[in-house]
Amino acid sequence: MPVDPVELTQDLIRLPSITPDAGAPIAHLAALLSAHGFACTRVDRNGIANLYARHGTAGPVLGFNGHVDVVPEGDPAAWSHDPWGGTIHDGALYGRGACDMKAAVAAFAAAAIGAARDCPGSLVLTVTGDEEGPGVDGTAAILDWMAQSGERMDACIGGEPTCPERMGEMIKIGRRGSMTAWVTATGVQGHSAYPQNARNPVHGMIAYLSRLTGTVLDAGTDHFDATTLQVTGIDTGNRANNVIPATCRAMVNIRFNDAHTGAALSEWLRAEAEAAGGAHGVAFDLDIRISGESFVTPPGPLTDIVERAVAAETGRRPVLSTSGGTSDARFLKDHCPVVEVGLVNATMHQVDERVEVAHIRQLAAIYGRIIGDFFA
Repeated sequence: MPVDPVELTQDLIRLPSITPDAGAPIAHLAALLSAHGFACTRVDRNGIANLYARHGTAGPVLGFNGHVDVVPEGDPAAWSHDPWGGTIHDGALYGRGACDMKAAVAAFAAAAIGAARDCPGSLVLTVTGDEEGPGVDGTAAILDWMAQSGERMDACIGGEPTCPERMGEMIKIGRRGSMTAWVTATGVQGHSAYPQNARNPVHGMIAYLSRLTGTVLDAGTDHFDATTLQVTGIDTGNRANNVIPATCRAMVNIRFNDAHTGAALSEWLRAEAEAAGGAHGVAFDLDIRISGESFVTPPGPLTDIVERAVAAETGRRPVLSTSGGTSDARFLKDHCPVVEVGLVNATMHQVDERVEVAHIRQLAAIYGRIIGDFFA
């Protein structure tokens, strides 16, 4: 019996799974896939539920990756429909995770089940409960287990929502790198009327941030827009208007292209801090965390397969993009080529998150075509 991706999406939405508590939908998928001949392995780590499901033993191996953990629903009273009800209204399916990304997981599970019996190679589904959270014990844990177990994928399709407005308009062939620096400038507290007896860390921080925001890091590369740097916070905790504070803190987020590495940008951030600190007599401390490096899957056989499948089912030739935030593709790219293709992302993380029912079926058909063309 074929699996209806719309009904499966409803089933998954009705199993609340606010990150990192995604055990219920992971168990549901494991039971479903096992019943259709997939060998299912739970790859849980540090309390995070993860699933590795494989059908077939021969190569080549095509994988699909997705997550069933979701962000909190917010105020349920603000929703038009129960955020955990999987309600269909006026052709749209409502619920937390409908867009991001339980519908895509349901679509690739349904497509894989439908294609598995006649597949000459192997199909692998990797589903995690730790994408909306820290990400360290989700897809990364699955890939660690695969390496230890001798399991490999030759290519992988990610199911994150990739289309800004219309189904089929965009696929992701890469992602920008992302990093955040938490910056602390420490000076000497004092009375604002006697600045000679103090060292103002705010002035040092302003100079530092001006140096950063005044630097053009690049003009973009072949597949990426220009690197961006944003100051996302600045604070002293000081409520007294006549006190020079002892410390000033700021946050800086950088989304970078393949002209840079996280390590090189970290060195630049520290060098600029040393220069600003020396000029203003304050000490800088930086806590830098790199969420992921930039990557690109160059246009070629895999992207061609995905493009053809999207065009055949939607009538649109998708744009090959590297825009948007980070995703678990940042882990997968070190294992095999990865391309992401999914639903319209307009309502993800919002109240009344929803997806067109027709789009779920369309996405399942796209995944089915990708499977057929990949093994052809």
